[in-house]
Amino acid sequence: MRSFNPRSTALPQDDAEASPRSVKIAIWVVRLCFAFVFVVNVQCALGFALAPEAYMGAYELGGVPGRVATQGVGIAFLMWNCTYPLVIWRPERHRALASVVLAQQVVGLVGESLIRATLPAGHDLLASSIDLFIAFDAIGLVLMAASWGIFFLLEKRTCARIHA
Repeated sequence: MRSFNPRSTALPQDDAEASPRSVKIAIWVVRLCFAFVFVVNVQCALGFALAPEAYMGAYELGGVPGRVATQGVGIAFLMWNCTYPLVIWRPERHRALASVVLAQQVVGLVGESLIRATLPAGHDLLASSIDLFIAFDAIGLVLMAASWGIFFLLEKRTCARIHA
């Protein structure tokens, strides 16, 4: 068991038994929310990387350049998701990484929204494809940020009780 630092706002990270039930539940909710986004992201990434022809038309891409571009996006999605597994495994221990995941989600959502906002008329299929990414990234951000925020608040409240 790791010693408890009274100046820290975090519970002892190596002593799961010291955490109250509400914090333990919050940790599992964080895991589930981050895992949900991770699984959907990886499924999408693998689809783009392994079966690009199924997605090229939705992005108005064609031929070898379209296939390679779609596969490249799939590989980028896989790289993006390398940050998730440690957060899913031990969110209470990988706080900085959880913040990186949330920042990545914000970057994706803002970037997709800017692309969508500058898309000229006449690209309805492309627009709807981007809209799907925006919707999923917004939902994912809300789920992950809300679960992370609730965990953080419950943990902080628990620490305040311990120090009182």
